[in-house]
Amino acid sequence: MQWIVLALTVLMYVLIILLPNIKSYITLGTAIIMMILGVVGFQEAIFTMVNWNILMIFVGSLVIAELFIYSRMPARIADDIIDGSPSVGLAIVAILMMTGIISAFVENVATVLVMAPIALALSKKLKMNPTLFMVGLAVMANLQGTATLVGDPPSMIFADFAKYGFNDFFIYQGKLSIFFAVQIGMLAGALFFYAYFKKAGTGKVEIEREAIRSYFPSILLILMIAGLALASWLHSGVSLTAGLIVVVLALIGIIWYRLVRHESREVTLSMVKELDWDTVLFLIGIFIVVGAVTKVGLLEAFAKVLEHFIGQNVLLGFIVIVVVSILISGFVDNVPYIVVMLPVAKSLATALSLKPELYMFALLIGSCMGGNLTPFGASANVVTVGILKKEGYPMKFSDWLKIGLPFTLLTTGAASLFIWFVWK
Repeated sequence: MQWIVLALTVLMYVLIILLPNIKSYITLGTAIIMMILGVVGFQEAIFTMVNWNILMIFVGSLVIAELFIYSRMPARIADDIIDGSPSVGLAIVAILMMTGIISAFVENVATVLVMAPIALALSKKLKMNPTLFMVGLAVMANLQGTATLVGDPPSMIFADFAKYGFNDFFIYQGKLSIFFAVQIGMLAGALFFYAYFKKAGTGKVEIEREAIRSYFPSILLILMIAGLALASWLHSGVSLTAGLIVVVLALIGIIWYRLVRHESREVTLSMVKELDWDTVLFLIGIFIVVGAVTKVGLLEAFAKVLEHFIGQNVLLGFIVIVVVSILISGFVDNVPYIVVMLPVAKSLATALSLKPELYMFALLIGSCMGGNLTPFGASANVVTVGILKKEGYPMKFSDWLKIGLPFTLLTTGAASLFIWFVWK
């Protein structure tokens, strides 16, 4: 049975690489085959392996993010940054940093889509090629995705596995946690872009300030963060309380959108339908498949192989996890990789008498920041390339690599050094 499960899982990964547009059908199909073969039972798969708390937080945060963008608050914040910056170069870097910070709480693609018009308009005023600015939006958004529990699915999966609450992403066992490692990476990334944009201009840019539609979505976002922080104090990990808080706030937001903003029934349903349901289905399939892989003992076997290769060399293990994570995530969706590798990373750390965070944080940093390496390493990258092509600035793989490679090495290196010295 181990060999059958291994063969099915490998085939699933190959098909995801070759056919990323139907990845949810691939993972669900593999999960169904696992159930038909009797590797896992239906009830076991649905009620034990699928983490509905993570899915509630994911869907609820998507709704709140959509409403936050609808309110035009991010665009107004960008306008204030441009207006208050002493130079164009600093304004651009500040917008990139703001994009990253928003992306720590809002889905990456949504963040890029709302910030892209601002970047394009500013580039046009400055008569500047927008390519670097647009790529900067994507990579800074991806970089911050792992900073908080609601930033990206990998963070939610990690939180559930490691029993981390929202607050634990900031301080854990009296030490600075993953959030601060990401911020070190962001500062390195900001310096990288400032080296390019410092000559963009010294004068201020006149802009038309965006009108805010409503402050209510911002209040919902703040309440979500506060609610998750409270749930973190009450329960460890991704609890049912956390999931219910986010879903209830999302439902309040939908009701507000329909009844207070007087958006039509069709428009409201359209907003809900256009949420990232494909990723929800993808996650359900991945949960079941990895549950089956774990049940038959494949993860334990893989961990033993890595233990033999690494031996007692702690630094080698750390470097291998970071580098392999970067390379894989530059070309493959990082969600299935994270789900498979988290127990392996923890097992390796335990075998070497280390804090599990050392290797698990290395895995998170490498796999999330590694997505910046290529134009198809993350969904935000694909969207950015599409926008640039539409604007008449097509990008080749080599063009992206000239920016993505040094940015990834610099940010991942800075964050990894932080993790090594704090958690070794």
